[in-house]
Amino acid sequence: MKIGIVGLPNVGKSTLFKALTKTPVDINNYPFCTIKPNMGIVKVPDKRLWKLADMSHSAKIIPTVIEFMDIAGLVKGASTGEGLGNKFLANIREVDAIVQVVRVFKNDNIIHVHNKIDPENDIEIINTELIIADLETVKKVRVRIEKDARGNIKGADKQLEALNKIQKVLEEGKLANKSLLDLSDKYIKIIVRELALLTMKPFLYIYNVNDISQHLPNSLKNQSYLKLDIKIEEELIEMTKDEIQELSLQSNLDKLILKAYEILGLITFFTTGPDESRAWTIKYGSTAPLAGAAIHTDFKEKFIRAEVITWNKLLEIGSWTRARELGKLRLEGKNYLVRDGDVIEFKI
Repeated sequence: MKIGIVGLPNVGKSTLFKALTKTPVDINNYPFCTIKPNMGIVKVPDKRLWKLADMSHSAKIIPTVIEFMDIAGLVKGASTGEGLGNKFLANIREVDAIVQVVRVFKNDNIIHVHNKIDPENDIEIINTELIIADLETVKKVRVRIEKDARGNIKGADKQLEALNKIQKVLEEGKLANKSLLDLSDKYIKIIVRELALLTMKPFLYIYNVNDISQHLPNSLKNQSYLKLDIKIEEELIEMTKDEIQELSLQSNLDKLILKAYEILGLITFFTTGPDESRAWTIKYGSTAPLAGAAIHTDFKEKFIRAEVITWNKLLEIGSWTRARELGKLRLEGKNYLVRDGDVIEFKI
């Protein structure tokens, strides 16, 4: 899973990347100090995993991870190649979700590329550039789809209908992920995958504030968002635990990671034992065989059944062996939909 961190120059996105990944990066006060995207792996915080490992006396603990990409700052005109626009758009196509950092804080010593603090305008600039780029993609693909529809190619009529819906939404200045397509249809899934639209990806807005308790106008609350004091987050990684406790400070980065899971529609299941306790990431709505494939591809084909128990129930009982003795392990078949927090042992 890969998350792209985007935003105008000097809004705090590289500082956020540094705080998340504990990776030193160039965060100088000038536009485009990020040219090549920075990459970093972040462990997903999950207290459930550590509690299960403690119960099982596991030799190893393996959390699931998210890959973050700090992408070059975008400016007006990026869709036509302004600034580092072409590189920006190429890099963002690689990610599964977009974290857009928006500057709300005021600081006269830090340059704003437009010389004013206007979060709504900053969001509009970035979204407009992504929408323009997506409209170009839609128009290119439309030529082929219209030809297929005239030739009565199976599914082309449905794809053209989906394309029309997407184009209408984009032309209204909205993100393509607002197009309300029926993605259960296989032909529509094919065209959406082919388009690989930037604005079809899930978005999370990070408002970089001076104070985490700062009030936000309602216009900034009509989308999935999180407030962060990114400067404080950067300072926290330089402090000792005692200093953090003495100043009564607390990081909110865990909320960002968990929010990313939420917008991507991901859940976590666990395996646990004396050798290792491990967290596994799957899509919400995955069946037991699909979840097993996260461990090994053979599990999907060779799946027989799964023994399942919720993490808190297992902790309450105290051990996997005891849970089996008490008949608390559920036997689930191929159609079982795995739930967040399930602890599973697969039978193949």
